[in-house]
Amino acid sequence: MEFCSTRSAALRVSAAEAVLRGLAPDGGLYLPAEIPSVPAAALTAERYAGTARAVLQSFLPGYTAAELDAACAAYARFDAPEVAPLRRVRPGLWSLELWHGPTCAFKDFALQLLPHLMTAAARKCGDRRELAILVATSGDTGKAALAGFADVPGTRVGVFYPDGGVSAIQRLQMVTQTGANVRVWGVRGNFDDAQNGVKAIFADAALAARLDRSGAALSSANSINWGRLAPQIAYYYWAYACLVREGAVERGAPVDFCVPTGNFGDILAGWYAKHSGLPVGRLICASNRNNVLTQFLNTGVYDRRREFYKTESPSMDILVSSNLERLLFLLSQDDGAVRGWMERLRRDGFYDVGPEMLAALRAEFRAYSCDNRRAAAAAGDLWTRFGYLCDPHTAVAMSAAAQHRALTGERTPTVVLSTASPFKFPDAVLHSIDIPFSGTDFEKLEALSILSGLPVPAGLSALRTAAPLHTGVIGRGEMKHAVEGWLEK
Repeated sequence: MEFCSTRSAALRVSAAEAVLRGLAPDGGLYLPAEIPSVPAAALTAERYAGTARAVLQSFLPGYTAAELDAACAAYARFDAPEVAPLRRVRPGLWSLELWHGPTCAFKDFALQLLPHLMTAAARKCGDRRELAILVATSGDTGKAALAGFADVPGTRVGVFYPDGGVSAIQRLQMVTQTGANVRVWGVRGNFDDAQNGVKAIFADAALAARLDRSGAALSSANSINWGRLAPQIAYYYWAYACLVREGAVERGAPVDFCVPTGNFGDILAGWYAKHSGLPVGRLICASNRNNVLTQFLNTGVYDRRREFYKTESPSMDILVSSNLERLLFLLSQDDGAVRGWMERLRRDGFYDVGPEMLAALRAEFRAYSCDNRRAAAAAGDLWTRFGYLCDPHTAVAMSAAAQHRALTGERTPTVVLSTASPFKFPDAVLHSIDIPFSGTDFEKLEALSILSGLPVPAGLSALRTAAPLHTGVIGRGEMKHAVEGWLEK
């Protein structure tokens, strides 16, 4: 199976090259030229690593069993024996907890594996250059990438985050990261500014040539990289297998998945799970007040010409959802149309996919949004009625699942993807459950621990005494210069 670009279906590369390069040379995103079938082992494996191996052998052809085993061994570092525990919240609703990894967010499922996948890809492609990984983050990707690549031989990793646009805990996780090969910058602006800056750096042919002469090559750990998206497909299979084992659903019966998403990668992984054989019903897209995806999936018009809001779910504070481009190609099978839509978005700030494409979107997706108040109410209700504590991103998805149930009357079993630990957002969580507390961030963590009976994750507790190492904040126009100064030393 080969990989092509969303903007040039004729451009074909191997899985290893797609992972190594991250972004296609035409500016498009790599994806499989055909959708594989996933073997039965994905639903019969007793441990999460077995499910992940079965999925990855389908979606990363050319990687050996030994290479995939070495990558999936990273799941031993998660603090839950199940790796991704499935918790029953109430009748018909489950929470798939994807935050038991080293950085307490779902990004660990891919970014703990990606260094192994990328270094293996470099060997396969005969590329001996140093890999310079650049990342724009809305909160969680940055720390997960830093933790995954820190001190990995033959790599460097640089992260840009929106200054003032992440939680206090998220910022501390990044700026205290140790490692001789890591660098972190705050950017004055929002996530889209940081993401656009990184894309511009990747598109700079002169910089790429200079780096090549010095023995270095740029690559990405954002979800534009197929090596980021492929591991996320596995936890949809795991959740379904858990439901079957528990007797909650009969094998073959549909299950809906509700996903809090900003960049569209996590929910696109669910689309791939469905089309590779998993009995997925609806994919419910949950957005916060920055509801550009909700509008698009309900109208067919993508319009980023709107006010940007900083919310209590900052990892979803995004107006340009990069992975949506992959879905547009998958549904249209028309690289020319995709190029046109992306050019219009760049030039005019919006595009309209038309009624036929809208019908295709509506056949598989439903989309809802909520503001901070409604998300907090959903989280408070879960705590009061069911004793379940969740972070603000998960709360957005819980609200979306409830809206879908109330609006449609559907009673299909639903799994909400819980994407971050409640301990990463103590202010918002305490507010949502009506516990007034005016202490420090770390005192709030302890209060949450006492209240919930759950331990503070070790990685977050250690931040109390960690020294900030990366305190620089730069303007949007300074990003390229910062990268040049860092890489060309």
